[in-house]
Amino acid sequence: MTSTRPDAANLSAALVDAAITSRMSARAFTQAPVSRQTLSDLLQVASRAPSGTNTQPWRVYVLQGESRAALVEKVCAAHDAVRANPVLAHEYREEYDYYPEKWVSPYIDRRRENGWGLYNLLGIGKGDKDKMHLQHQRNYRFFDAPVGLMFTLDRVMGRGSLLDYGMFLQNIMVAARARGLHTCPQAAWNPFAKIILPHIGAGADEMLVCGMALGYVDEDDMVNAFRTPRVPVAEFTHWLE
Repeated sequence: MTSTRPDAANLSAALVDAAITSRMSARAFTQAPVSRQTLSDLLQVASRAPSGTNTQPWRVYVLQGESRAALVEKVCAAHDAVRANPVLAHEYREEYDYYPEKWVSPYIDRRRENGWGLYNLLGIGKGDKDKMHLQHQRNYRFFDAPVGLMFTLDRVMGRGSLLDYGMFLQNIMVAARARGLHTCPQAAWNPFAKIILPHIGAGADEMLVCGMALGYVDEDDMVNAFRTPRVPVAEFTHWLE
């Protein structure tokens, strides 16, 4: 009888593909704890990411328990203060430009589709600034995930190290999925680096790259039904023969 079981290569491809394609930016987590051993294992796997001349420029700070809760309160307070007095916004600046100074199509179109798609799901209208503020502040609560990660980079490193960092972050997110965990990478923390870096004990030579929420997804929260679309391969690929 002919076996219908896929060969080892096909099975491996299916498992890797499933980890990648099931990754999403989760925005609601349960309080189920994640063990230090699990976190250590997935960070070890992620450290196999390539980097220019093997510089391995990443530094990771893992926040749980009281350290996580204290940072949440500090940054949420600052976020509320900026809303109450927008003049304070100049005190909280990103150290590097994550987004462009001027948005153009098709990127602005995708950004709007993403933002309003999420807000429509949550019943947040364009003029509802109170709800917008609270939803944005969910970032600074790590969407209730029990683990918060902060990533820093030595300022002496070049821009290429941010490319290396992206591959490291992707490895973390894929390794998390392989362990039944979900994540949400968060550039939203970046403006509050002046609060975050001292809190985590980062040195004066370090720059905040981003944060990340990590834990077990809350399947019952409707926000996790949100899925962002992807353009087809034909739209971003040029075949040269």
